[in-house]
Amino acid sequence: MESSSNTTIGVCMTWILVGLPVLVWLLWWWNELWYVMPLMLRRSSGGRAKLPPGNMGFPFFGEMLTFLWYFKILGKPDEFIDSKRRKYGDGAGMYRTHLFGSPSIIACFPSINKFVLNADDLFLREWPNIDLMGRNSLLIVHGKAHSRLRSYVLNALNRPKTLRHMAQEVQPKMVAALQSWSQKDKVIASDEIKKVTFENIGRLFVSMEPGPLLDFINKLCQGIVKGIRAQPLHLPGTASHYGTKCRRKLDEIFMEELKKKKEQINGAEKTNDLMDGLMEIKDEEGNQLSDIEVVHNIVSLIVAGYESTSLATMWAVYCLAKYPNVLQKLREENMAMKKNNPEDLITREDVSKLEYTNKVVKESIRMANVTSFVFRSVAKEVEFEGYRIPKDWKVILWFRYLHTNSEYFDDPMCFNPDRWDEPAKAGTYLVFGQGPRLCPGNSLARISIAVFLHHLSIGYKWELVNPDAGMTYLPHPKPVDGVKIAISKI
Repeated sequence: MESSSNTTIGVCMTWILVGLPVLVWLLWWWNELWYVMPLMLRRSSGGRAKLPPGNMGFPFFGEMLTFLWYFKILGKPDEFIDSKRRKYGDGAGMYRTHLFGSPSIIACFPSINKFVLNADDLFLREWPNIDLMGRNSLLIVHGKAHSRLRSYVLNALNRPKTLRHMAQEVQPKMVAALQSWSQKDKVIASDEIKKVTFENIGRLFVSMEPGPLLDFINKLCQGIVKGIRAQPLHLPGTASHYGTKCRRKLDEIFMEELKKKKEQINGAEKTNDLMDGLMEIKDEEGNQLSDIEVVHNIVSLIVAGYESTSLATMWAVYCLAKYPNVLQKLREENMAMKKNNPEDLITREDVSKLEYTNKVVKESIRMANVTSFVFRSVAKEVEFEGYRIPKDWKVILWFRYLHTNSEYFDDPMCFNPDRWDEPAKAGTYLVFGQGPRLCPGNSLARISIAVFLHHLSIGYKWELVNPDAGMTYLPHPKPVDGVKIAISKI
């Protein structure tokens, strides 16, 4: 009996010492064998360029665990790319991986980013979960459909008359919000900024006033944001699954709003908001957008505009509290622009004259890194600087690494608006993207942040309640306390 027991223990130990490492090795190299080996065999027979260096990670999950380790556990997101550079070299700024459910090429150098962003026919805009962004939205469609939508949205959002109107429209709510903050003594700036930003976007885009419905829409939008850059798992409890549910509910809500607009008699109650404009757009043949196209686009524009503007504004509030010398220069410039009453509104033309303020805005957007990375789907195999980018793989453009890299920005984690006395190196400042997919609402976002900073700086003083608060980086970077501030009138 004792001999039999010893034999069993020996067999188990053999499996543990030999079998387990072999199993782990097989799992680690499974994606390499599954995705890379066939491409290598074709290369050996056809003489094609090699794949970028890297490793595809475990089956199904790929390198998501490594990604989460750096972003969530260590809180050092830039080490994800730095570790690859140390291990594999520069590799033309490209690394093969398996992330967000797909074999992918990470692109993190200006040259490869430029190549991808300006070849919209080869690298198609795509997200891990397309349904979250709306299959008929400007963020997803390609070719003629994209050109038609982009032309209208650019015209609707960036005309001088429109920007002038929007600059005036957003300020009353900002002024009222700041007054209410000072009465509370302490506020969570992230939450309060999101609230006032969403109220402004709700009014400008769909003529919705504050109330329970707008609050509910706000909650649904936040659900979408959390699911955009998550593993596309359609399982209850996952961010992707919840985001998809939020998207469907938003589509239902805005379809009802669209029906109400159509029922308006002879345009007597026409609001002239962005949804009205999308309903009226026509192509060269006189065709209009379908109802589902209107809804998908208005929802996607609300989500994108709300998140980017509110996050960059929050970072401005945070960084100005950390850098009082910057705040002092900002305040001096805006005090010189102050009207008869601190609560008087400024114009778009006033904003254009605030040179230092606009540098603060630019630096805040860089620090915020709202779009840490974006996704493209490879429509046709191509080569770049001796490396192949396979068809049907994804390219993940890692914008964050540009904005936090000391090779492109001196002391990148320092908030220094004066760095913008000189233009950034070409292709290193991609906060709004580049090429045909450049964010159409970037001018509106910059003006909104600038007018907010005007009223904040001339009328209020504030300090961080938790100046040493840690950072969280998913879905977007921000202090863990949401930038809790003590604020009062000057």
